[in-house]
Amino acid sequence: MLDFWTCCRKNLSSSLFGAAVVLFCNWYYQLSPCNSPPRKGKIHVLLLSSWRSGSSFLGQVFSQHPSVFYLMEPGWHVWTKIEKPGARVLRMAVRDLMRSLYQCDFSVMDSYMPENYNMSTLFMFHHSRALCSPPACSLTRRSDMSNETLCQKKCDSQGLEMVEKACHTYSHVVLKETRFFELESLYPLFQDPNLDLRIVHLVRDPRAVIRSREESAKSFDMDNAIVLEQRNVPAASIQYEVMQEICRSHVRINERAILKPPPFLEGRYKMIRYEDVARNPLKEINDIYDFVGLEMTSQMEEWIYKVTHGKGKGSKKEAFQITSRNANEVSQAWRTVLQHSKVKRIQELCKGAMSLLGYRTVDSEKEQKRLDIDLLVPREPYEFSWVSAKSQRTGSS
Repeated sequence: MLDFWTCCRKNLSSSLFGAAVVLFCNWYYQLSPCNSPPRKGKIHVLLLSSWRSGSSFLGQVFSQHPSVFYLMEPGWHVWTKIEKPGARVLRMAVRDLMRSLYQCDFSVMDSYMPENYNMSTLFMFHHSRALCSPPACSLTRRSDMSNETLCQKKCDSQGLEMVEKACHTYSHVVLKETRFFELESLYPLFQDPNLDLRIVHLVRDPRAVIRSREESAKSFDMDNAIVLEQRNVPAASIQYEVMQEICRSHVRINERAILKPPPFLEGRYKMIRYEDVARNPLKEINDIYDFVGLEMTSQMEEWIYKVTHGKGKGSKKEAFQITSRNANEVSQAWRTVLQHSKVKRIQELCKGAMSLLGYRTVDSEKEQKRLDIDLLVPREPYEFSWVSAKSQRTGSS
């Protein structure tokens, strides 16, 4: 408390006193708490990605760990509650929702839930091992891997009291989100003295992403409209404009975190390529665990090997399920099935992002289908920045 008042006095003019001092210090403490380090305790992780980029799998890499309380895309509740918004309008609401959830305060969900809601009302609740285990549910021992199908059938409770109670018992709270397209709106979370936030930014080859999105295109109608700010876009162009915005967002996020990060962001951001995880899952996941302060267990090693060394690429029915597949085959599936005309279009729209993130373009259908040609290259030094629409108009006028 003494340090707090010392800090306040340093930032106040001598003319402020009494009640004004108290009000100002409370306000100042909320906005810039004198660079106070995060309090010791929970570690908070944001798994930040875009749709169909392997985030469900990486989410389970966190969820199945016995030290992690995990929620899948809580921002979905915000996006589905408010009618016809745009992503820019909703980002602050999603951020503030996350701030409360990171501190295990689930009362914030009241604003986004129907009346008389249950634990099962949470989006994809059964993807969280913590919600299939005590104290939230007695189905699965906390030391065991959860079964999503059984959890969905047998785990539920009225309200979110048991969810909140469970959250308090874990050392790590991990939220997966696909609904942020820049980092700036998240700055208050990094500056909050009650949070120790790390970002794991997962990216994937945009050609693979669009191929995967095509398999479940209808499920993205609402999200597409929000990403495109409810603009009237011809149906044939929607998927390409969405992909362009996704590519731009990856560049914006990576640029902000790597090139000129504010002091509070340094050392708290890690970018991961899905293809690297597919090729060497144990090494990459060990690196991720080290970054967020988790220890690899023999049980997790066995689970990771099992789900990444199966047979085949999975079926359309399994698009949103975590099943045993050959991860490397999954990562390259687009090369044999995606029309080359679509590949060329995506490469044109995302060329700069692909160069930055380390994805090599192909010049012909023959080259595309030659799986002996490696399209994953070391990430190049930063040579690219998206030009804003305003700058483009100014330059062309």
